[in-house]
Amino acid sequence: MAKPRVLLEGLCFPEGPRWRDGKLWFADMHARRVMTLDASGHAETLFEPGDEPSGMGWLPDGRLLVVAMHQRKLLRREPDGALALHADLSQVAHFHANDMVVDARGRAYVGNFGFDLNGGAPPRATNLALVHPDGRVEIAADDLMFPNGTVLTPDGRTLVVAESFRAQLTAFDVADDGTLSNRRTWATLERAVPDGICLDAEGAIWVASPISQGVLRVREGGEVAQKIAVATQAYACMLGGAERRTLYLCTAESHDPSKTGARRGRIEAIEVDAPGAGLP
Repeated sequence: MAKPRVLLEGLCFPEGPRWRDGKLWFADMHARRVMTLDASGHAETLFEPGDEPSGMGWLPDGRLLVVAMHQRKLLRREPDGALALHADLSQVAHFHANDMVVDARGRAYVGNFGFDLNGGAPPRATNLALVHPDGRVEIAADDLMFPNGTVLTPDGRTLVVAESFRAQLTAFDVADDGTLSNRRTWATLERAVPDGICLDAEGAIWVASPISQGVLRVREGGEVAQKIAVATQAYACMLGGAERRTLYLCTAESHDPSKTGARRGRIEAIEVDAPGAGLP
């Protein structure tokens, strides 16, 4: 079986990969920087938001949104590179803000830890925030156990979020106004912690699972159709490349900030059969 190739080393903790404009965009979270990696292997630090960055997405006019985790804010990068406050999530996020997906209309669905993960606090349920393009914030769904990676189907009508501490993928219908309904279990996983996820054109979801030493290709209902192993742990994944058949993997030895200073995080990649679909 083919193994992923290493594209970039020397990262603290890569997360939140996105494919746009022929480049892989990602957060080197614990180094507090947003980076890109192009097809030639050239890596560039675009900016440092002054906080640990996580989920990213774009407004319809091309401006970048990025989560500032500790501040529990959603920042907007203006065309001149300046960062502006897009939304304050502190009234709804119970702890660090985390991953998100931004839909075609510029609505952002943002998760949060819900509890002090690295401090050893007991797990507690939290919510998924909906941030409208004008910055208004409301709760889109509650009773989620560590809502993490999130995808939208190509028609924008179904949202699937990884509940890391329930070991499941949870789906919702998306209404025209962005509200969520018809909550259901999309897949239950065994011996896995779903973290970052991405959707392919056959309707399967690639799931990075930090305890599984790899990524899992999961079909609705829970069937694991494929596993790709990595040497350490995979925390996030994204389908990109010219035909969106390159599966990019964010790997590291640990998610704990106290253990990532050695900069052993990597971007790895492997070719797959089904191309990417939907968002992010």
